[in-house]
Amino acid sequence: MTATPASPQQTAARVEELLDRLAAQDPAAAATAEELVRALMEFYGAGLARAVGLLSGRSGAPLSALLDDEVTAGLLVLHELHPDDLPTRVDRALRASGAGSLEIAELDATAGRLTLRQVDDGAHGCGCPSTNAALREQVEASLSCFAPELTTVEIATAERGPSLLQIGIRPGAPAAATEAR
Repeated sequence: MTATPASPQQTAARVEELLDRLAAQDPAAAATAEELVRALMEFYGAGLARAVGLLSGRSGAPLSALLDDEVTAGLLVLHELHPDDLPTRVDRALRASGAGSLEIAELDATAGRLTLRQVDDGAHGCGCPSTNAALREQVEASLSCFAPELTTVEIATAERGPSLLQIGIRPGAPAAATEAR
């Protein structure tokens, strides 16, 4: 049985933890380890750039699978190789998180802020705070791979129109339409 690979967030946290632990024990070794991490990043970045270059010229959409995958998309963003603009990457993140009921309301790349609004499709919950909090967590996790430059995510609450008042015939009351005949 193959172990589930760590998420990009878990891997980054683990690298930071190891470097901090090493720095506490031996600052010179920590500096060497940081240099090693940078060299490996450059190596993997060059490999990713080559893969993107090789796949980009092909017919169809051979890059699509890489760009839709959280791990490879995260690596491409980390190395500034992702070919999609920020709004397209946000859309990919929303699809990957299963947040099909959300769309971009406002995107401020400079401030790192994204505001989403619920699309009223009737299939994605009541819009109550607990549902929105869980949905926001899913979206934030996905955005950390596809668009890590976004630091604030808000889900705008939908403006609800007035409730429809349904008027029916009271049980046992004669129907006005029947009496008029």
